[in-house]
Amino acid sequence: MSATEFFSYSFALFIAAAIPGPGITAVVARALGQGFRTAYPMAFGLILGDIVYLTAVILGLAYVAQTFGYVFMAIKYAGAAYLIYLAWGLWKSGMKIDVNGEKKPLDGFKCFLSDLTLTLGNPKTMLFYLGIVPAVIDLTKVGLPQFAELSVVTFIVLLAVITPYMMLAGKARDWLGEPKKMQMLNRTAAGFMAGAATMILARG
Repeated sequence: MSATEFFSYSFALFIAAAIPGPGITAVVARALGQGFRTAYPMAFGLILGDIVYLTAVILGLAYVAQTFGYVFMAIKYAGAAYLIYLAWGLWKSGMKIDVNGEKKPLDGFKCFLSDLTLTLGNPKTMLFYLGIVPAVIDLTKVGLPQFAELSVVTFIVLLAVITPYMMLAGKARDWLGEPKKMQMLNRTAAGFMAGAATMILARG
């Protein structure tokens, strides 16, 4: 893979990822509702979903999107449904002020799966990899070493984009640490998460 291809792919991915979609919206909502660290499993789920699409394009499996269209639809609706479930949980936590500061244990794996399914069911993500990757990279020359390079680049670029969003959301949560403000923040985060689910469903 040439330097031109490397930087072209990195730049295109950075620009596309920097525009907040349902996945990043869900990650931000998680950071707002439960804190910076708890959002990382969702971020890794989002990144893995992107790498899955990258792998599909490189392996020449673009036809899967058409052949198994119903599977993608099911994944999309499952992801949206789980986001709504998380939003409801945040909304309920906003109805009660925890004066003792106790927190329920978080299931990181479920959060990971939620953003993975969102990414796999997001048409924007699929179209990016189907359209941009073949345009900037000669796929006929991509072997295992080049695929590994692309996967690492994808991971680094996406993490670099997502982390500032999570940090800002986490800081906002720290600044609004009073019980009543936290109650309002949890409900706001629930609204963001429900909005992300709506974005997914509205795309049909």
